[in-house]
Amino acid sequence: MTKNLDKLLRDKIGVKFSEALETTAYSLNLQTARIFTHIVISKYWESVQSSSSHSKSFRLRKCPVINTQQHSILSEQVKKQACLIGHMLSEQPINEASYLAGTIYTSLLPDDYRAKNGVYYTPPTLTQRLIKQATKAGVDWKTAKVLDPACGGGAFLAPLIEKKLKALSGLTAFEKVKHLSKTVSGYEIDPFSAWLTQIFVDVVTLDVCVKAGKRLPVLTKVKNSLEYMDKYPQFDLVIGNPPYSKIKLDKDLREQYKKSLYGHANLYGMFTEQALNYTRPGGVVSYVTPSSFLSGQYFKNLRHLLINEAPPYTIDFISDRAGIFEDVLQETVLVTYRKGANNRSGSVNRLQFKEGGSFTSQYLGRFRLPNLDSSPWLMPRTKEQAILMDRIPNIPYRLADYGYKVSTGPLVWNRHKEQLTHRKSKLAYPLIWAESITSDGQFQFKAEKKNHTPYFKWLSDKDDWLLVDTPCLLLQRTTSLEQERRLIAAELPTGFIQEHGRVVIENHINMIKPVDNNPLVSIKALGAIFKSKTMDQVFRCYNGSVAVSAYELESLPLPPLEVIEQIENIVRFNAQSSLVEQLLREVYFNDAITKAA
Repeated sequence: MTKNLDKLLRDKIGVKFSEALETTAYSLNLQTARIFTHIVISKYWESVQSSSSHSKSFRLRKCPVINTQQHSILSEQVKKQACLIGHMLSEQPINEASYLAGTIYTSLLPDDYRAKNGVYYTPPTLTQRLIKQATKAGVDWKTAKVLDPACGGGAFLAPLIEKKLKALSGLTAFEKVKHLSKTVSGYEIDPFSAWLTQIFVDVVTLDVCVKAGKRLPVLTKVKNSLEYMDKYPQFDLVIGNPPYSKIKLDKDLREQYKKSLYGHANLYGMFTEQALNYTRPGGVVSYVTPSSFLSGQYFKNLRHLLINEAPPYTIDFISDRAGIFEDVLQETVLVTYRKGANNRSGSVNRLQFKEGGSFTSQYLGRFRLPNLDSSPWLMPRTKEQAILMDRIPNIPYRLADYGYKVSTGPLVWNRHKEQLTHRKSKLAYPLIWAESITSDGQFQFKAEKKNHTPYFKWLSDKDDWLLVDTPCLLLQRTTSLEQERRLIAAELPTGFIQEHGRVVIENHINMIKPVDNNPLVSIKALGAIFKSKTMDQVFRCYNGSVAVSAYELESLPLPPLEVIEQIENIVRFNAQSSLVEQLLREVYFNDAITKAA
């Protein structure tokens, strides 16, 4: 994280962050992070005041968790570097300064704290994009009452206030301050982050407050936005970048969010449901979130809730995470919803970021929400995939129609460490790891990675549930969005099973197995489909995470049986895979693309 921030600060203000804080001399804990950032902000405020025409008009607001006496914990050299950063930040546009300050704070936080609380700050270009999409969705900035329910750092509140001040140009300074006091709110569970946000709100309103002779009240309330309220204040816009992380819930919280929860809970899903409570009918919700809710099984109730209460209006996919959210593994989307709308479609765009943070926007087309409200949402990530939006809804076949189901490899290896062995014996069965499924669709029995062994030692009948003795199609369960292929599949050879009797399959593999002995499609033909480039494109329109889940595989639309007959003939005679590809493109795309391909 520090390396990434080094580049950011070097590019923006010419300071190298790793030299500003002697990480070998200090334990990077919550207190250290706050003290260092407090010094940065104190100097930033002083520099902003001295460079304005209203020098020292207002004092820096008191931080509830850090005071200047605590600065002494840091060396004079480190404090000097913090002051230098603070001064340099004052020379940046306020949106850049708030982003950099928030990133400094989170970069100093312990990794486990940052991961547990899902703390990631929003780059200014994304903030402006989401505000633009909210405007298109109908937000009237002259009258809009707005809330950021996870406002740490001020990424949204400061630019929202700038937007409102432009819309209120006809009012006096006093009237503007009064209006902002009543229409802008931020909630933040971390008191230091709430204070940080308020400072940037103070900076963006400094001139108007001086002219009005009145300072804004504190707009950022220290509050857990997920707490239940008997009566929720109503807003025209709820906007922000809610935290992302899985969370264990007690019985009461699970009951409170039962409309959107299914299985594991994630903070951003709960924030999405809660946003609907805060939004008035006809209002707008605009969030930066992972895209996993678009298709994951654990989000199927959330999708049902959104379709019925606040369907999406626009969706922007970030095509490249590099330099945007460095530590976020998930694909990221900007989504704008309208509460009470009844639309079943909306626009999809792809944002391609450039060096320096700017981006280009490419319109991909329209998405259509599924008839079954909890089903995965089909979304294109490229212009070519947009054609699938019209074709796929007319394809009714799924794995179940072929006579197959998907299950996960049963062995969680670290629960059976004592049974992993390198020795082949009568009571040791081959152990299949994900690395045995090669990127070119071949099965190669191997165990070369750390902690991997080629065999599993059977101890008693209690281990029988781990053994597999039927042919099946194997797929890697985890593949990244940047990989050339997301569906990496290979058939488990019948001959391999016959040679060894039974095998053990590890948990990072999906098994597509026949429900009975008479599936309508052979495993070889099924393998040809899942190894194709076309099916990989289809899968990418459904999947928004690194996981290749059984739920998503079972949701994929598959070719009709008349096409399967042709594929069976192709694989029976070991014909070229390009023939299968051509058939599939005719099913999923159209003749024009097939001929051009």
